Amino acid sequence: MTTAAHRTWVTIAVMAATVMQAIDTTIANVALPHMQGALSASFDQIAWVLTSYIVASAICIPLTGFLAARFGRKRVFTTAVIGFTLASMLCGAAQSLSEIVAARLLQGVFGAALVPLSQAVLLDTWPRERHASAMAWWGVGVMVGPVLGPTLGGFLTEYYSWRWVFFINVPIGALAWIGVTVFLSETPIDRERRFDLFGFGLLAVAIGALQLCLDRGQTLDWFASPEIVAEALVAALAFYMFIAHMLTHREPFFEPALFRDRNFIAASTFALVIGMVLLSTIALLPPYLQTLLGYPVFDVGVLLASRGIGSMLGMLTVGRVGDHVHPLTLIFPGMLLTCGSLYWMSLFDLDTTPALIVITGFIQGTGIGLIFVPLSTSAFSTLAPQLRNEGTALYSLTRNIGSSVGISIVTSLLARNTQANHASLVQYASPLNPATQMPGYPEEWSLHSTATIAALEHEVSRQSQMLAYVQDFRMMLWLCLLAMPLLLLFSRGRRRADTAAIVD
Repeated sequence: MTTAAHRTWVTIAVMAATVMQAIDTTIANVALPHMQGALSASFDQIAWVLTSYIVASAICIPLTGFLAARFGRKRVFTTAVIGFTLASMLCGAAQSLSEIVAARLLQGVFGAALVPLSQAVLLDTWPRERHASAMAWWGVGVMVGPVLGPTLGGFLTEYYSWRWVFFINVPIGALAWIGVTVFLSETPIDRERRFDLFGFGLLAVAIGALQLCLDRGQTLDWFASPEIVAEALVAALAFYMFIAHMLTHREPFFEPALFRDRNFIAASTFALVIGMVLLSTIALLPPYLQTLLGYPVFDVGVLLASRGIGSMLGMLTVGRVGDHVHPLTLIFPGMLLTCGSLYWMSLFDLDTTPALIVITGFIQGTGIGLIFVPLSTSAFSTLAPQLRNEGTALYSLTRNIGSSVGISIVTSLLARNTQANHASLVQYASPLNPATQMPGYPEEWSLHSTATIAALEHEVSRQSQMLAYVQDFRMMLWLCLLAMPLLLLFSRGRRRADTAAIVD
């Protein structure tokens, strides 16, 4: 049997790797302007620093289950940690755009396995009755990492260099490698398992085309671009062929038994929605705070830290009580807190105070923390242990796709609504509008000179963009409200077969 001390060391080792990978999903965002200048890249070109990582990671996540079964979980985990750390060093040392994009591709390839494998390791290391506690610690790394990424990235970029955004992974990776090597035991190897190359190829094409479509859609005006139309058609066709192949092949890439587990499917669907809300909010707030409210990069990171603190508090609370209550008992109040924070955020304006930003961030973080851990516990509560490697990979993939879809939707709506709001507001900037003749009308917004017209145009643009942010927050509020009926899909029964932990 695995001792409590050994379980603790295993948890620390895999959590170090999880935090390292999770932070890297957002830590580079705030450093992009500095990287753009240092590497002499355009805005579209520097965006590939983010896109390359996301696409490579999304394509390789589904490989995790097969690789762990075919070569052993410990061997794959160790290779992933080493590869991710070395790729981080290459990112920090890059001297050109092509070098850093190639290094970020490697980061995505090696980092793809870290989160799903860490989840599978904790589920198999901790006993069944302690799964809520184990998932709480795992959730702290997965969910707090992306939230604290901008804070850490802003600090390192402001006071050191954008290169330290990547070099910071080196000591963390070294500690994770030592811990995994010493404390993690190898799992049985299935040498007879065959790799469904055709199935993986179809899934990789579908995911890659979808990610490119989502990442480049706003820049190319979505379906007005032949490229976006082609990528969307390729993604849809490849995904359809993958499903047909999986249902008819004798040894498919994903076990069909995964899709017969009611809790796993319900939790994965719900995780897609939560992924859309979590990272979409993180993507919207930094430009809102910097562009409209005028906060510097480091201050933005500090203000967003409350979201991470709230998430950590929510997850640690779940860790203490989650083993004794049904997951839905925690998910429902978590959704209410998330909806409440989004409603409050839909009331933001150009005079929003730092205290309000911190409070709404803390409330939303707490709500997400109460949701995420019980959701992960429910997803695997009735899933057979031998399906966990594939299940954790598919669960992570679903959540990542939700994040990509959510970010694409909110950024697209932000741009379109800003234009629509500007067109609606500018029609009132006319000498015929009685409001321009009323006492108290600002002189700097009068229509008597070019300078005052420019000032009025600037203010109209600010108000138009502010309204667009509010409309995005309101849209995410409705998304959360509409997702709540999905909770009825969860089964309240427990698996009769033995789902006790596999002791490595």
